[in-house]
Amino acid sequence: MREIDVLLYGATGFTGQLVAEHLARRAADEGLAWALGGRSRAKLEQVRAHLAATDEALAALPLLIADSKDRAALDAIVARTKVVLTTVGPYTQYGLELARSCAAHGTSYCDLTGESNFVRRVIDECHADAKRTEARIVHCTGYDSIPSDLGTHLAFDFAQQRFGEGLQWVKCFTGRTKGAVSGGTVASMIAIAETAKNDREVRRILLDPHGLDPVRPPRSKDPFEQDQRSARFDPDLDRWTAPFVMAAINTRIVRRSHALLRDEDGKGYGPAFKYNEAMGLGRGAKGFATAAAITAGIGGFFAAVSFGPSRKALARAVLPKPGEGPSRDAIENGHFEMHVLALTESGKRLRGRVAGNSDPGYGETAKMIGESAICLAKDGARLMPRYGVLTPATAMGMRLVERLRKVGMTFDMHEA
Repeated sequence: MREIDVLLYGATGFTGQLVAEHLARRAADEGLAWALGGRSRAKLEQVRAHLAATDEALAALPLLIADSKDRAALDAIVARTKVVLTTVGPYTQYGLELARSCAAHGTSYCDLTGESNFVRRVIDECHADAKRTEARIVHCTGYDSIPSDLGTHLAFDFAQQRFGEGLQWVKCFTGRTKGAVSGGTVASMIAIAETAKNDREVRRILLDPHGLDPVRPPRSKDPFEQDQRSARFDPDLDRWTAPFVMAAINTRIVRRSHALLRDEDGKGYGPAFKYNEAMGLGRGAKGFATAAAITAGIGGFFAAVSFGPSRKALARAVLPKPGEGPSRDAIENGHFEMHVLALTESGKRLRGRVAGNSDPGYGETAKMIGESAICLAKDGARLMPRYGVLTPATAMGMRLVERLRKVGMTFDMHEA
């Protein structure tokens, strides 16, 4: 028996501390045995002391020490726990040895990565080992990509339960959102840009709409599945839309969910299922102007981070640093919503909403990854017996939806 249910690795970072607070609130109700992990004992002791100020029992939380690149040290702590939750990014730089260790030891894993090249490498290197050891390796369990992945899964579950059929397509659109840019997210974007500049295969993965499928198919030319790069009017939403920067990972995760399910039953979400995602904006001339301005801004940002001197200048003068984040008031006053539109195989239209009531990249992300880890640790008997490199939907599905509803998130679906 392993004495630790969940190891929070990266507990000393800004997001890690928010996740620690969430686990502290939930541990007693769940009977959760958990620990803090990282490379600095002194910093972990500070986090533990902060937690113990509100609950003195937390002064006894175990501290597990390992550097992210020290495989032997990682093996020693991974072997003691059922689930590792890691907030240490950029994952391309700091995550691979931990994922390898978890796959080898049969320890489930969840992270916050938005780096599709990292996910692809873990699939290629760790999927077979994780299946053999019955580990669930689950990437993107924060704002990247739970709203998209579970929102789509919710639409499929609704269509199955209500009509006994699958889906032709799902479209997700951002709605009203208020939140700060995560320093870790920015660091990941810069890391991706730096890697892609010098690695043709990474560029191919980043540009491939099905780059995270179990077996990468020939490059799709279907406009529905291409990344949106311009302002568009969407007749199903009845609004102007713009590219959504997180769609570059979210769409790949949703398509991997479908592909993994299709490999099981030959259908997945539907025999001809398609998915796309964008920012939902306004109507008329004002909506078009907003969409065009956002498109231009995103293009300018990526041009800047792809060019060495401007990337360094942005990182130094403008962008938040990893470990930095907004005030607690700003986190509590944030919110997000995502609209989910779907068409069933027989042509019935569905409409849903995924929403959270705090900053999406911090407060809601702490809930999402925290509940993912608890779900993996405590709900094994209620999960499908799937193992390997999975997605939130294929690893935890509606069980995770139920958990997130209980901690204040909205998951709604109805016939339009």
